[in-house]
Amino acid sequence: MITLASDFGSPYPAAMKGVLLAETDPQPRLVDVAHDFPRGDVRTAAFWLREVLPYFPPAAHLAVVDPGVGTDRAALAVRAGDHALVGPDNGLLLPAARRLGEVEPFVVDESISGRVGHPAGGSASTTFHGRDVFAPAAAAVHEAGIEEMETLSALEPADDVTDCRFPEATLEDGRATGEVLVVDGFGNVVTNVPGSALAGVERVEAAGKRVPAVETFAAVPESEGLATVGSHGYVELDVNDGRGETFFGLSAGDDVALEFDFH
Repeated sequence: MITLASDFGSPYPAAMKGVLLAETDPQPRLVDVAHDFPRGDVRTAAFWLREVLPYFPPAAHLAVVDPGVGTDRAALAVRAGDHALVGPDNGLLLPAARRLGEVEPFVVDESISGRVGHPAGGSASTTFHGRDVFAPAAAAVHEAGIEEMETLSALEPADDVTDCRFPEATLEDGRATGEVLVVDGFGNVVTNVPGSALAGVERVEAAGKRVPAVETFAAVPESEGLATVGSHGYVELDVNDGRGETFFGLSAGDDVALEFDFH
C-alpha cells in the first residue's frame, strides 16, 4: 500500500499516481489520505498526518506540502517502524514518523527523477517534485521493501533533518494557557490543551465566551458553543452544527486561555 497526501487539490495528485503505477511491479494499492490540506501550511498537514497515519497497516506514505519546492531543501525518505514516509525535509514527516516507530531518516538523491519517463522529455520540474522526485522515491521504497530501504542507491542516511514540534499547554489551578493547533473542516478549534484538563469541569471560558464542557455536540442546542475532548485527545472549542472558529474568533496559531468552572 502507498498512501498519498498533499495540498494539491486536483488534478496534480493524478500525476503522482500515474508515476507510482508506472514505476512499480506489482502495482501497490493507492489510498488517498487528503489533498485539501491548507496550501503551504506544513504544520497543519503534519498534525493531521500524525493523527491519521497510525491507523494504517504498514505502508509507504507519500506526503507533499512543499512551499520550498525547487530550493535547496532536501527530499527525505523516513523509515518509522513498519512504515516509510516520503516527502520534503520541512518538518512535515517527523511528527507522524515518531508516532509510527523509531525514526530513521534518509536523504533522497533527486537524480531519482530519472526513473520517470517524462512524456514531454526533459529533467525534473522545479515546481512539481511530488511527481518527479517524491513519487519515484516512494515507488523505489515500495519495490525494495521498507525493511531494505538502506540498500537503495538513491538513499543516504541523514544526520540532520527539519523537525516540527507542537507546543505544550501550561496547566495551572483552574486555568490552561495554550495555542490553537488547527481548525478542522467543521470549524472545530483544536487546542493543544490535553483533554484530561476537562475532568470535573462544568463550564469553560475562552476568548470571552463562557460555554458548557460536554461530551457530545448534541448536549447543547444547535448553534450554541461548547468545549469538549476531540478524537485526538485535545480540548476543542466547537459549536453544535456551526463554526467554532467564527463563534470564538480563533484561528490556527492563536494563543488561547481557558478558565475552568468545576462541578
